[in-house]
Amino acid sequence: MSFQRTGGVGGTGPNANMAASLDDDFEFNNQDYYSLLNVRKEATLEELKASYRRLCMLYHPDKHRDPELKSQAEQLFNQVHQAYEVLSDEHSRAIYDIFGKKGLEVEGWEVVERKRTPAEIREEYERLQREREERRLQQRTNPKGTISVGVDATDLFDRYDEDFEEMPGGGFPHIEINKMHISQSIEAPLTNSDTAVLSGSLSTHNGNGGGNINMTVRRVTSAKGWGEVELGAGDILGPLIGLKVFRNVSPRCFLTAQCGLQFSPRGLRPSCSLMTARHLDQNTMGYLQWRWGPNSAMTTSLVRDTKSSHFTLALQLGVPHSYLMMSYQYKFQDEDQTKVKGSVKTGWFGTVVEYGAERKISRHSVLSATVSIGVPQGVTLKIKLARASQTYLFPVHLTDQLLPSAVFYATVGPLLVYMAVHRLIIIPYTQAQKEQELELQRKSSATDIAKKKQEAESAVLLMQESVRRIIEAEEAKMGLIILNAWYGKFVSDTSQKQEKAKVIDVTVPLQCLVKDSKLILTESSKAGLPGFYDPCVGEEKSLKLLYQFRGVMHQVISADTDPLRIPKQSHRIEPEP
Repeated sequence: MSFQRTGGVGGTGPNANMAASLDDDFEFNNQDYYSLLNVRKEATLEELKASYRRLCMLYHPDKHRDPELKSQAEQLFNQVHQAYEVLSDEHSRAIYDIFGKKGLEVEGWEVVERKRTPAEIREEYERLQREREERRLQQRTNPKGTISVGVDATDLFDRYDEDFEEMPGGGFPHIEINKMHISQSIEAPLTNSDTAVLSGSLSTHNGNGGGNINMTVRRVTSAKGWGEVELGAGDILGPLIGLKVFRNVSPRCFLTAQCGLQFSPRGLRPSCSLMTARHLDQNTMGYLQWRWGPNSAMTTSLVRDTKSSHFTLALQLGVPHSYLMMSYQYKFQDEDQTKVKGSVKTGWFGTVVEYGAERKISRHSVLSATVSIGVPQGVTLKIKLARASQTYLFPVHLTDQLLPSAVFYATVGPLLVYMAVHRLIIIPYTQAQKEQELELQRKSSATDIAKKKQEAESAVLLMQESVRRIIEAEEAKMGLIILNAWYGKFVSDTSQKQEKAKVIDVTVPLQCLVKDSKLILTESSKAGLPGFYDPCVGEEKSLKLLYQFRGVMHQVISADTDPLRIPKQSHRIEPEP
């Protein structure tokens, strides 16, 4: 584990204030200037000017005599002008691309010279981010913990090898917890480069137990390495003194060295280890480790990690354990980040085959189940729940023998339980949680939505005259006429009959964007377009159009952030006889 820090902490200058301001939560009213001007994020200055002139002709206050319309036009004109001013200036545009509208309002950018390039501004942003992370680091202890509860359930299966009538207790299986382990650690940053870690653990097995406590101080010596000193004490092995060093030898290779001295009742027990690793290619790492001490061994391993899979091949030669191990894990590209895995490990101790699956069940929780089948270990089911930085392990030992019934129930049982719990508990809980978050988001943004809706309605009123002229010109050449257009959430699933569609009519705003019988929308949320607003905050939205071109009707549906270009000859609607 390595830490890399640059720069000071707790500064009082403008940059520190700027970074602190950028720590605040994202504001709802962070308007998308690109969407407002309907231009690409890579738009040239000429494209910006063309869009700006077009909107100025539409919203210029001098074009409207009605006092109310004139006031509304002035407000919209100022928004368009502000968007153009930001995007047409290379310096402001670079800040906006990184921080958004909020970044332009933060004090401190005046100290950044305007002659700086966008790349240099991004470097400044990265430096501010590092300072922000350092402040966050000083405010957290980063607690991590593990709770393991071992269950002996061998009586469920091994009992049938005995005489059922002679068993005490009327033949009921005896299940007990035979071991437990609890560990916890916290971090305490001391300086920019020093961190203290305090950890402890307690273990018990068949009535015998013990514990230890460790104190580690880690120092980051440079961008290429760090070192740490460990002091420990326990009621089983005695005091411990250890030293560990990490070093990046090259961009593709690193080295870790560790040595320790244990004071046990049997005398001093020294140990040391050395590990080197090298990037063999973009996705493959090779490791070579040597250990000397109570468990001396030489281990070499190959690890290949891609977007969809993880493969490990390892060989260890040592005393008392030597083994060959191979494992493979496949990662499904789904929302729940499902993984299936399998491994085989063989050595002097016997052979162990493991298979299992892992699935994300909530935003911060991951559940996994693994079946371990070995000779002479028997069959074990391992349940693991990772919740944030806490891990809960439940190894359930089912049998000391290779019984097909134990393998079957260890495989099918957790799957059936998970399906029932997922359908009856997890899905309703996540849906309720999502609805609660959406409701809070709607309430917090209700005022802004009302303002956006009023601005959209005002924009539609200001567009009426321009739309009338555009329609007349398009009709004269049988061009593009927007018959109907809706934006928002459409409900087509029959299982959601009670849920109403949340859409707004955007026929006029889209017709106003038609130029030379073409309508082009860029790859950004349509909610920022003139005459639009978000009718369903936090939910997926789409755009549905019914238009006429060359006397033929067409229909098209596109996702909110997808680009759109019509006329589109597909989705043709034949006229009714």
